[in-house]
Amino acid sequence: MDPRPVGIFDSGVGGLSVLRALRQLAPHERLVYFADTAFFPYGPRPAAEVRKRAFAVVHRLLASDVKLVVVACNTASAAAIADLREAFPVPFVGMVPGLKPAVGSSPNRHVAILATEGTLDGELYSRVVDDFGRGTLIDNIPGPGLAELVEHGSCGTDAARAAVRRALAPAVSAGADTVVLGCTHYAFLAPDIRAEFPGVAIVDTGEAVARRALQVLAENGLEAPSHSAGELDLIVSGDRDRFRETMRRLGFASDLTGATP
Repeated sequence: MDPRPVGIFDSGVGGLSVLRALRQLAPHERLVYFADTAFFPYGPRPAAEVRKRAFAVVHRLLASDVKLVVVACNTASAAAIADLREAFPVPFVGMVPGLKPAVGSSPNRHVAILATEGTLDGELYSRVVDDFGRGTLIDNIPGPGLAELVEHGSCGTDAARAAVRRALAPAVSAGADTVVLGCTHYAFLAPDIRAEFPGVAIVDTGEAVARRALQVLAENGLEAPSHSAGELDLIVSGDRDRFRETMRRLGFASDLTGATP
C-alpha cells in the first residue's frame, strides 16, 4: 500500500478526461493534476519544446512525491514518453491514439484520426499505424482550433458543432465510419461529434489509460489504502482562476470542492 499521489499532466483541461476516469475507478487514490496552461497548446509546438516542458512538469510533480505519472496528453506522449521513462525512477503511463480498436470495429475499414499536428507527425503514431493500420484507409485530421474551444469551455456550443463539422465532414462523406479521438481535449467534444454525425463510432482511450495506470500501480505494489480519501491537488502554470472556471464549465465543479489550488 502506498498513500502517495498519482501525478497527471496535460497542457490544459484535456487530461481531466483521464482524471475523471481515474476518480471513478479508484476514488481512494490521491491525484495531483498539473495543467501547463502557460504553454498551451502543445500541439503546434516543436517536439523538442514539448519534451522540454514535459521534463519540467515531471520535475515539479516529483517534488509533490508522486508515485506514478500519467502523461494525459497525446502530443507530450509522442514527444517525450520514452525519454521520461529513461530519465526518472517512477512508472509512466502515456496516451496512444486508439487505432487498434478502431480498425477492429470499423465496418468500412475507414477510420478518421482526429489529433494534433504534434501527435500525427510523431514516431509513436507512425509505429501505431504500421502495426495496426494495414488494410484500412486512415484519414489524419489535425483539427485546428478544437483544443482551444475546449480550453475555453466552449463545448456544446454552435461554434463547437461548426468546428467538428468542418473538421470531420469530408472524411465522413468519403466513408469514414469511426473517429479516433487522438487528443485528450477532444474527448469533451464527443457529444458534439455525435450530434453532427450520429452514425459514426467514436473511440476514446481515456478510460483505457486510466485502467492501465491502475494496473501499473497494482503490479508495483503502489495502490493506495482502500480507506484513503481521494484528494485532488491542482497545479496550474498559467491563470489559475481561468482554469478553474473552465473546469466548472466542463462539469468538474464537484472536483473543485476541497481541491488544493
